[in-house]
Amino acid sequence: MTTPATLYIVVPCYNESEVFPITSAELTALLKEMVAQDKISESSRILFVDDGSRDNTWELISTEYSSNKYVCGLKLACNVGHQNALFAGLMAAKDKCDITVSIDADLQDDTNAIIEMVDKFYQGNDIVYGVRSSRKKDSFFKRTTAQSFYKFMNKMGAKTVYNHADFRLMSRRAVEQLSNYSERNMFLRGIVPLIGYKSDCVYYDRKERVAGESKYPLKKMINFAFDGITSFSIKPITFIFTLGIIIIICSLIAAVYAFVAYFCGNTVPGWTSLMLSIWFLGGVQLVSVGLIGQYIGKIYIESKKRPRYNNEIFLGDEDRN
Repeated sequence: MTTPATLYIVVPCYNESEVFPITSAELTALLKEMVAQDKISESSRILFVDDGSRDNTWELISTEYSSNKYVCGLKLACNVGHQNALFAGLMAAKDKCDITVSIDADLQDDTNAIIEMVDKFYQGNDIVYGVRSSRKKDSFFKRTTAQSFYKFMNKMGAKTVYNHADFRLMSRRAVEQLSNYSERNMFLRGIVPLIGYKSDCVYYDRKERVAGESKYPLKKMINFAFDGITSFSIKPITFIFTLGIIIIICSLIAAVYAFVAYFCGNTVPGWTSLMLSIWFLGGVQLVSVGLIGQYIGKIYIESKKRPRYNNEIFLGDEDRN
């Protein structure tokens, strides 16, 4: 095999003080094992990205950095969300390594799959997706909504990988290409497949969270799904246009029926049909205006070209005593 590649494992953290010691210990053990097997170089690191945590997550990262040579840290100035925090970590790591692996701090994703991901990289793949082999451990509601989301995203035109979240390996050149995507509303699950480099999948069973609580309640999951759809597809607007055409056709048919009924003397007094049509059309118009407004709002935000995040502190190898 050629010279072992340098691996950076990027771990976004938000209020992860309960699970951090477990995460750091497990990932450190993994790196040591892979270094011993000559799969990765000794300069490989774990980069914890503190996304404006309100607990003592950053203090724990700083302490671990002082005592563990495999640990680096990046503190963002404020909370910017999981996707932007992950992007910040990837951008901080891209010039320091040959490959990156992104994984959530709760370690529900199987860390042993990282070894197989690295093997896939040596086989010539620039991107390796971690894909859940099943969702048996999920509740019926979460399993149904998640699978429906992936199917719906594909129908909307977004190239997402089924049952894949943000557990993936990316080569340095893939991360370099990712840096060219400048949109503020980051939806990495849809952006990464657009890079187009050779890719493969590694399948694994997702574990239970060992400590702490989920950072993705139902409301946040819905917002995340909505951002993904509106960031990658104009099909909802096309659907509204089609719906408008259908309503116009139905209105013309109703108008013809009304004229025929009038000339035949079969007019029906009453407000039921009139009120139903008014409320229906009013609702359609409000939904349409609201959806179009969301797209206009995204254009407005993108046009400002504000930074997605601001780095406050970076603890790297060059800062060690």
